[in-house]
Amino acid sequence: MTRATLEDALHGAAAAARDRWVGHYERLETLGAGNFVHVAGTLAPHLRRTAALLARWGNREALCVAGLYHAVYGTDGIHGALVAHERRSVIAGAIGVEAEAIVYLYGACDRDAFHPRIGTPHETQFVDRFSRSEYGIAPSALADFCELTLANEFELACSSAAFSAKHGASIAYLAGRMHAHASAQALAACRGLDGVRASGRRAHAPDGL
Repeated sequence: MTRATLEDALHGAAAAARDRWVGHYERLETLGAGNFVHVAGTLAPHLRRTAALLARWGNREALCVAGLYHAVYGTDGIHGALVAHERRSVIAGAIGVEAEAIVYLYGACDRDAFHPRIGTPHETQFVDRFSRSEYGIAPSALADFCELTLANEFELACSSAAFSAKHGASIAYLAGRMHAHASAQALAACRGLDGVRASGRRAHAPDGL
């Protein structure tokens, strides 16, 4: 599936979501997501496709909206941010406290320190790169973090053959570590990336996305 095909499918299958999220799309464009260079183009379409994946996998609205905004504070995998994390109240006012808390946790994660803890007895001891501190998080927060992480990684694999070939096996391994917390749909999608890696092909999004 080409990137253009994926984009067309997203707009066709997620028409209802697009209608209810149009204000968010406009806000993200105003914040600069359309000009923010990302793995397979700019950040804006990646945010939309990540949210659509979360909706496709049956997640609640707050998590899907968090998918739209998951990189506004930057992440441990990209340079720069659309909004300083000190302005959390602004984003919370726009998307709600529940969704913003998911966004903050995703952006604040020190991946090298925290990801290896997932699947171990220490998996709820979060490592915050913004505050340079560690603290406990609820199992429900860990579940949201895992689902969003897998949606983000799978979307990138769908959009970039090079990303899929380079990171497919590690994403599949991460999905295995997250098996107790992520949805069956997310796990199936990401575990399938291990077979794509050697071929150098782009991963395929689920039908209807």
